[in-house]
Amino acid sequence: MKKTIITVVGNDTVGIIAKVCTYLAENQVNILDISQTIVQGYFNMMMIADTAKCEKDGGELAKELENLGKEIGVVIHCQHEDIFNMMHRV
Repeated sequence: MKKTIITVVGNDTVGIIAKVCTYLAENQVNILDISQTIVQGYFNMMMIADTAKCEKDGGELAKELENLGKEIGVVIHCQHEDIFNMMHRV
C-alpha cells in the first residue's frame, strides 16, 4: 500500500468532490478515508488514498491534481504519507 495525503481547499462550489473523486477513480487511486467540511462558504477536504495501483508516479499525480484544482477553482495538494508526516512533525 502506498498511502498519499490529498487536501482540497477553496470556495465551495457544486461538483468539487465529484470531479476530484472521478479523477482518482480513473487513475486507480483508492480512497481509504475522507473528511470534508464547509465553514462559512469555504470548502476543506482531506483524503488518505492508496496509490499503489496508479500507473502514474507521485509527481505526475500531484501535478495533474494541482491542474485539476486550478480548473475547478480550488487548491489541491498531494503528498506521499511519509513526506506529509515529516513536514507536520513537532
